Amino acid sequence: MNNYKLIIQYDGTNYCGWQIQNNAITIQQVITDKIELLTGIKVNLIGSGRTDTGVHALGQAANFKIDNELDIYKFKYSLNSILPNDISVIEMKNAAGDFNARFNARKRSYLYLFSTYKSPFYQKYSYHYHDKLDFRFLNDISSYLLGSNDFTSFARKNTETVNKICNVYDIHWKETNGLILFYIEADRFLHGMVRTIIGTLLKALKEHALGSYIEEILSAKNRECAGEAVPAKGLFLYKVKY
Repeated sequence: MNNYKLIIQYDGTNYCGWQIQNNAITIQQVITDKIELLTGIKVNLIGSGRTDTGVHALGQAANFKIDNELDIYKFKYSLNSILPNDISVIEMKNAAGDFNARFNARKRSYLYLFSTYKSPFYQKYSYHYHDKLDFRFLNDISSYLLGSNDFTSFARKNTETVNKICNVYDIHWKETNGLILFYIEADRFLHGMVRTIIGTLLKALKEHALGSYIEEILSAKNRECAGEAVPAKGLFLYKVKY
């Protein structure tokens, strides 16, 4: 049995997220269908994690197993030639037989982009935010989310995940060339967690809240205590580390 690892980029604008769903077009479904079209064999494409509707990826990792030995260069070229223009396999390689893109992932990171001015080139992939941002304040209050915490307050109410404990390793804000970048890295993320964290931090900035504000939201374990989620279009799954 051969195991192949893929690194995938996609524009999530026209998709209902990564994971296969009934009566919805998803990234996982489109790629699976094209792999099966080329190989003539049913495959189970495993992603490193879900991305929500409208969320993009710069480095989604996935794997699939198949009895056939594939010519990686030719197969990658053929796969990209039949995938839609908003999905691309940028890397493909052999993986160990026991490699699993989801369960072997140690860290995942996301980027969120804000644009500081109206631009036709940023419109689809960033949130045009009008208010001035205080990066010193944002980085300081973001630090209260570092470490291992129960992120129930930052997850969607209807999430099926029982374990809400996530370990955040890095979280910071910076500005570069007219774009504001929010970065977060953790061992795992809950459904809707990143966009809700960002919305809550922006709310804290507007209200000049103290760090205890974040601590109280974490302790409450109640989604209604956190802020409104920012739009999906600015969010990118950046990298998965193994």
